[in-house]
Amino acid sequence: MTSGPTDGVALRAATRGSPLALWQVEHVAARLAPHGVRVTPVVVETSGDRQLDRPLWEIGGKGVFVKEVQAAVLDGRADLAVHSAKDLPSVEVDGLVLAAVPERGEPRDALVGSTLAELPTGATVATGSVRRRAQLAWLRPDLTFSDLRGNIATRLAKADGFAAIVMAAAALERLEMADRAAEVLSPDVMLPQVGQGTLAIEARAGDTAVREALAPIEHGPSRVALEAERGFLAELGGDCDLPAGAHATLVDGPGAAEVRVEALLASLDGHVVLRDVAAGPAADAAALGHALARRLVDEHGGASLLA
Repeated sequence: MTSGPTDGVALRAATRGSPLALWQVEHVAARLAPHGVRVTPVVVETSGDRQLDRPLWEIGGKGVFVKEVQAAVLDGRADLAVHSAKDLPSVEVDGLVLAAVPERGEPRDALVGSTLAELPTGATVATGSVRRRAQLAWLRPDLTFSDLRGNIATRLAKADGFAAIVMAAAALERLEMADRAAEVLSPDVMLPQVGQGTLAIEARAGDTAVREALAPIEHGPSRVALEAERGFLAELGGDCDLPAGAHATLVDGPGAAEVRVEALLASLDGHVVLRDVAAGPAADAAALGHALARRLVDEHGGASLLA
């Protein structure tokens, strides 16, 4: 972290090099600029970006998009890392902290190419997410599936080869492609990935100056929701390979804010889908997520899925 006598604070932000990842850094930079903080990107190629020919679950799960980015902060090449929170495993890395959570964007999933109701019997839907695949298979057992990897533009370019593809609605919005969505799916229909639509900014644990510089973009309600969702995933094992999702929202409680969490655990084929919901004080968000995961495992049969 560097600063001059008149030019405020300068921060280096480690990031992947995709258009969406760069948008995320630009968004953070724009939010910090009025507070005298300048942000420049440090682009890092990840193993997930290098292995686009294999399904995500085969190459190590979503953590393959963040490890090299985190390493750039730990070894001093960057002051902070900007992640899509849904790519961030829920087990924290030694030496790093979740320094800021900006206001959450759209958490839902979107279908491109067709609405769910208009998909013909036996239609092929493309997605690289086991969570999306399992929920669609539960809703429509007639559907068939194909893997889909790549950045947003690459996936959209392949959309015509399938009846529909599934993407994060936030990604389409952020790249000004929201008109490509045929349907944005309610969480009642498809529960989102943990942290979907949220940015997560990591910094070195002892770097109080960076954390103070990031403070103006911290959004308390978004952090509470993220903590609840990450608590759920952490209880399942940090980066659960099974289809799992959670969606937390803040509601008014008696005298204080409460957080409501709905969570899901499913079999890979979508034949078993377990869902439950819990609510409690926002101050106990992470513990609520942990407890909800235990309930799905211990009381709803999730233990057999994890086994």
